[in-house]
Amino acid sequence: MKGIKHLFFFTVLVSVFMGWTFVNPAQLLLAQAAEKASPTVDLTTAIIWVAKQNIPAVVHVEVTERQEVTNPLWPFENDPFFKRFFGLPKMPRKFKREMKGLGSGMIMDSQGHILTNSHVAGGATKIEVLLSDGRRFPAKVVGTDPKTDLAVIQISAQGTLPRVTFGDSDKLEVGEWVVAIGHPRGLDQTVTQGIISAKHRRGITDPNSYQDFLQTDAAINPGNSGGPLLNLQGEVIGVNAAIASESGGFEGIGFTIPSNIALHIAKTLIAHGKVERGWLGVTIRDLTPELAKSSRLETERGAYVEDVVKGGPADKAGIKEKDVIIDYWGKEITDSGMLRNEVANTPIGQEVKVTIIRQGKKEERTVRIASLEALTQVIAAIGKERLGVEVKPIPARETEKYGLNPNQGVVITKLEAKGPLQKAGFEVGDIILAINDQPFEGLEGFDALVSTLKPNQKITLVALDHRTGDTGAIEAVVR
Repeated sequence: MKGIKHLFFFTVLVSVFMGWTFVNPAQLLLAQAAEKASPTVDLTTAIIWVAKQNIPAVVHVEVTERQEVTNPLWPFENDPFFKRFFGLPKMPRKFKREMKGLGSGMIMDSQGHILTNSHVAGGATKIEVLLSDGRRFPAKVVGTDPKTDLAVIQISAQGTLPRVTFGDSDKLEVGEWVVAIGHPRGLDQTVTQGIISAKHRRGITDPNSYQDFLQTDAAINPGNSGGPLLNLQGEVIGVNAAIASESGGFEGIGFTIPSNIALHIAKTLIAHGKVERGWLGVTIRDLTPELAKSSRLETERGAYVEDVVKGGPADKAGIKEKDVIIDYWGKEITDSGMLRNEVANTPIGQEVKVTIIRQGKKEERTVRIASLEALTQVIAAIGKERLGVEVKPIPARETEKYGLNPNQGVVITKLEAKGPLQKAGFEVGDIILAINDQPFEGLEGFDALVSTLKPNQKITLVALDHRTGDTGAIEAVVR
């Protein structure tokens, strides 16, 4: 023990004499991490640096939205009891009111394009943007994409504008430090920090959406929506969108749209005002252990093909029911959600190599991706073939007349003589609201449901009679 003490004392003397400095291992790790984070700061000031770099480009978005609200007394309008004792007058089924909301956004370029959420700006009748320097500007909607909950708005401002830079969200690792900036509950320029808690969270807000969230524990509250999530290089790696909460406030689980998806959607909206998605022409589902076994797969990775649309891209490429798609355009497919998102982001007309497993054997197919607009044409033909009907979106005046929500259902424009729906008693002008207890939105939703129907299948349709305004369930048999 005495020798060890002497050795330690000798080491200290030599260190002092030679000018050596002992470094704490934790300090060394912090310094290395800081070097990766930014060339000018260490971890003790990293968040300060990120905040200073990006706060000027994060904006406060104030929206005014006109909403239709169901009149709570409308069901009692013709009730004799209420008429006698309360003297209820003739009243509208719905009335309009103005609602104000707050959100966040980030300036993308010198032209004043601002990226935010669709649920922030999508239904707005008036938008005002407040910059960090106090300037206020009216904004217009460039385009929205509800499927990914993203929107681009634009302001017109003289001089240069601060702007964010985007990072590669595919390179993020679980556990990586991140910083959120936004305006929660109207508290401007709020900065919070946390880590990436998980990746590839799907079906959070809409199981049928094209969302693929990052999960974070950086505090996100109402008003943060549309604001950036940043890495320690000061790059945007996500657009804050939602929280999982029972109280309505932050409980440690927030969701952000990856920057690679957000930037692709934003550029498309700026260029075209809308997003045109790729279409493969298949109905898919996740693999289960039973499906994997029946498909002779060693793993449960891939997307199981339940149905193939006749005349669609997959059908033309020779993909069939019960095939399992395991690779798409050079990427390993983990599940059906990943395949759907990859197809949606594929340029229209692009030829793509697809690897499938069929009866235990690996095969390759080349598919030319079509547009979802082509889906409407193909499925319209299937709808006519299977139901003997042609439909269109419901005009706004009829939506208001019958008290329906925007884009709810479709209206019949043509019926085939002795077709399935004519036999069931439908007339031109009637409105279809649901098929087999599944409500849908517009033509796309109707077409998606019709594509899953089988020949001779007995179905139940919820419909609205255009003569009386009454709704009811009607049975029909698919041809």
